[in-house]
Amino acid sequence: MIVLEFKAKGKTTQYSAIDEAIRTAQFVSNKCIRFWMDNRGVGQKELYRHNTKLRAEFPFVNALNSHACQVAVERAYSAIARFYENCKKAIPGKKGYPQFKKNCRSVEYKTSGWKLSEDRRTINFIDKKGIGRLKLKGTWDLHFYQLDQIKRVRLVRRADGYYVQFLIRNEHQAVAAQPTGKTVGLDVGLKEFYTDSNGQTEPNPKFYRTNEKRLKFRQRRVSRKKKGSANRQKAINRLGRVHLKISRQREEHAKRVARCVIQSNDLVAYENLRIKNLVKNHCLAKSINDAGWYQFRKWLEYFGTKLGKITVAVNPAYTSQECSCCHTVVKKSLSTRTHVCRCGLVLDRDWNAALNILSLALSTTGHVGTWVKDPNASGDSTSTLIGVIQSEQVGSVNEESPSFWDGRVSN
Repeated sequence: MIVLEFKAKGKTTQYSAIDEAIRTAQFVSNKCIRFWMDNRGVGQKELYRHNTKLRAEFPFVNALNSHACQVAVERAYSAIARFYENCKKAIPGKKGYPQFKKNCRSVEYKTSGWKLSEDRRTINFIDKKGIGRLKLKGTWDLHFYQLDQIKRVRLVRRADGYYVQFLIRNEHQAVAAQPTGKTVGLDVGLKEFYTDSNGQTEPNPKFYRTNEKRLKFRQRRVSRKKKGSANRQKAINRLGRVHLKISRQREEHAKRVARCVIQSNDLVAYENLRIKNLVKNHCLAKSINDAGWYQFRKWLEYFGTKLGKITVAVNPAYTSQECSCCHTVVKKSLSTRTHVCRCGLVLDRDWNAALNILSLALSTTGHVGTWVKDPNASGDSTSTLIGVIQSEQVGSVNEESPSFWDGRVSN
């Protein structure tokens, strides 16, 4: 499945209709969660029946396409099912109890409620919300796909406007790539974005830190405006645009760097980090979130699948403490940036960790296909098998730039 995104161009009245459709979907989702709270144990079928009653009771709900209402029900039930799953697994801490949505930003249609024009440059929403015909601004060519391949259409509201996303069923085939004969281990960090096993480093762009002064300025403008006024909404929108730009910069950087790493190597090893646990350190949480390690891993695995390369996630335990030469554990604090071992090895801390990561990955992949029935018996429980990508840990992949594969991207 791939997602193609277009900028939606329309009139002010059409944008208001989109906002109304989003609020209606949020209303249906919240009503389903309330119905579950009052009738604990109900399933998805009961929520669908409750949605039918809502459509009969409220005219504004009936005006929204029936499939869009069904998607709102599915969103509510997914939160309920995730809560039950977390309880069953006995996850420590919060279990993710379903919450009411306060500021929903999207409404999703299935195969009805919309119609593409013959030239595929406009889309017409034909439910009773009055959205009407929207122009699609983008560089993707929808003629390349059949209409039955489009499984979902989503309207998304962002700080800089409205977007139309098409979820298309498309079987990806690995792009033929010449073997490079190279393997690399990556150690991500805060000082450098990553250090590889060859000693090469990629600088950390620190997009949030760079734009923090502008964010503070926009935040002061918001706090000075009267609550509920139109000027406050304008100030909030300007603040949201700055946040949106930072997130896009971070995502694009992770995408381009990951593509260059995958194209240059046949096997890429990296740490299986638990970002959710790392950000509990309040001293480093801002810098960790600014680095965008998860986006980088997501694109590594995506391009690994697309180019037919091997990506391996290894257990990060003791990769920074163990000597890559004699495997002696040399304890050091975060402030110690140089690895000095009694065997005589003096190396940068991150370079030494990258060598250990690559060694763990190669030792794991070397056991694939042998008589060993449990390759994780040695304690390395996070590495993948050859050719297997951890798809369950990969988020929804956004669209790529049209010029992304023209070979002009530099690391």
